[in-house]
Amino acid sequence: MSFVHPNNIRSRFHGARILITGGLGFIGSNLAIRLVHEGAEVTLIDSMIPEYGGHLWNIEPVRDQVRVNIADVRDEHAMKYLLQQRDYLFNLAGQTSHLDSMDHPHQDLDINAKAQLSLLECCRKHNREIKIVFAGTRQIYGKPRYLPVDEQHPLDPVDVNGINKLAGELYHQLYHRVYGIRAVVLRLTNTYGPRMRVADARQTFLGIWIRNLLEGRPIAVFGDGAQVRDFNYVDDVVDALLLAALSGEADGETYNLGDEHPLNLKETAQLLIRCHGRGSYQLVPFPSERKSIDIGDYYGDFRKISSQLTWKPSVSLADGLERTLNYYGKHGHRYWPSAAAA
Repeated sequence: MSFVHPNNIRSRFHGARILITGGLGFIGSNLAIRLVHEGAEVTLIDSMIPEYGGHLWNIEPVRDQVRVNIADVRDEHAMKYLLQQRDYLFNLAGQTSHLDSMDHPHQDLDINAKAQLSLLECCRKHNREIKIVFAGTRQIYGKPRYLPVDEQHPLDPVDVNGINKLAGELYHQLYHRVYGIRAVVLRLTNTYGPRMRVADARQTFLGIWIRNLLEGRPIAVFGDGAQVRDFNYVDDVVDALLLAALSGEADGETYNLGDEHPLNLKETAQLLIRCHGRGSYQLVPFPSERKSIDIGDYYGDFRKISSQLTWKPSVSLADGLERTLNYYGKHGHRYWPSAAAA
């Protein structure tokens, strides 16, 4: 088995033709910036649906070095054109809010399942040689039956979002087996960092926590704060995406991401406050609509991607939170009108 060391990524992507769906969103924009620095030719597609986190400021460092196409991955005609002659597709577009998926299940179905099938059909018909990295989610496991959760854990989603994301993942695996499409799935956990959505908790609860902290409001921690989670800084997630794209052994595989040092939510709030240097948190009753789809404790077993692709997280939670706070301390006004520099 051949390994791609993270230090060798740069030369491998120089001149590569890249398409990123959800490219103006949180992970997509960080990935785009990295790929531009590696010398790739990058095209971004984003629907700019207001609730999904796409933001033009996200690509400010490379705005003149990427192509941006405002379109929807559900538009077969646009995707047919955009997929042609691309070497890699980082398929990051999706609806991530668990509550929104319960309130608007048909829209979640369209974006997280039907659009994925349509996209794969375009690849089958117009570019079978493309390599696809699909951003899946730990949500498909549902409530863990054991910890840490490995890739063999039963799949039992607790909400509409998890069901549709699972369908999207299975489509990618099917098209690999039947049509030879080179696809790999990464099951992401709590990704955080600069450019994440902070207007609300649709993308991650850490986003609204950081906004509240910078605006001088207490962090609201649901329940007793004992729920355990693992976290990955976005740069580490970008490394995983790139390693998966470059590895031929990864084709058809599914990998968990995760971290060796999970924390409960109360501890996470305390750490965030220490990183900021001030602030407070309060325990609040768990909203019933959230409690009914909460998965309880979760942290992932990422030994498979570590052994096969040499990936492991390198940014500690404390360091990553400090970097994130610094970013929004400088640029928060770009993301919410009332933001003030911290």
